[in-house]
Amino acid sequence: MKAIKNFFSNYRQSWVLLYVFIYFPWFFWLEKHVTVGTQFTNIHIAFDDLIPFNEYFIIPYLFWFIFVAGSVTYFLLKRPKKEFYRMTAFLFIGMTVCLAICTLFPNGQTMRPPVNPEKNLFSKLIVMLYKTDTSTNVFPSIHVFASLGINLAWWNSPVSQKHKWIRPVTTLITISICLSTVFLKQHSVLDGLGAIVLAIVLYFFVYQPEMTRASARAAKEKTKSKKLYSYKNKL
Repeated sequence: MKAIKNFFSNYRQSWVLLYVFIYFPWFFWLEKHVTVGTQFTNIHIAFDDLIPFNEYFIIPYLFWFIFVAGSVTYFLLKRPKKEFYRMTAFLFIGMTVCLAICTLFPNGQTMRPPVNPEKNLFSKLIVMLYKTDTSTNVFPSIHVFASLGINLAWWNSPVSQKHKWIRPVTTLITISICLSTVFLKQHSVLDGLGAIVLAIVLYFFVYQPEMTRASARAAKEKTKSKKLYSYKNKL
C-alpha cells in the first residue's frame, strides 16, 4: 500500500489514467449491444475486396497493445508532465469520440473470411481474435487512431531529436499496425481514413498550439540576438 501511495505521490499526473474506468465499461457495453445480430451500418467499399487476407499481419496487430501501453508508461515515468498530458489528451479525447460515434451511429463490417486454426500459429491467433473481438464498432478504427497518436507523441518529443532512430522506428510500427487492420479484415479502409481525419483534427488542437508558441519564442530569441549583434557592431 505504501509503494502505491509513493507512486501516485511521485507521478501525480497518473490520475488521467482513471479514464480507463470510463473507456472499458463503455467499450464493453458497445460490444455487448452492437453485435452481428443487431442492426448496424455495414462499413465497406469496393477497394476492401481487393486487399488480400494475410494471417501474418496478426503480429503487428497484436503488437499494438505493447506499442500503446509501453509508450504511455514511458511518457508517464520518463518524460515531462507536459508531454504525458498532451499524449493522453490526444488519445483519450479521440477514443471518446470513437466510442461516441459508435454509440450514435452503430456500425460494423462483414468481411471476415473463414480461417483454419490448424494451418499455423498465426491463423490460430486470428481465430482467437475473431472470437474475442466482435466485428462491430469499427468506425473510426481505434487501432489506427491510437497508433497515430502514439507516433505523434514520439515525433513531438525532444527525445526523438536526441535519438534519431525513434521516428523511423515508431513510424514503421504505426504503418504496419494500420495495414494489419485491413489485411486481417478487422476494418474497412474507411475505418482507417476516419481515424486519420480524427487524428489530423486533434493534432491542431493538442500539438499545434505548442508548436506555434515554440516558433514564436524562437523567432523572438532570433530577433533579440540580431539586435544584440547589431548593437555590439556599433560599439
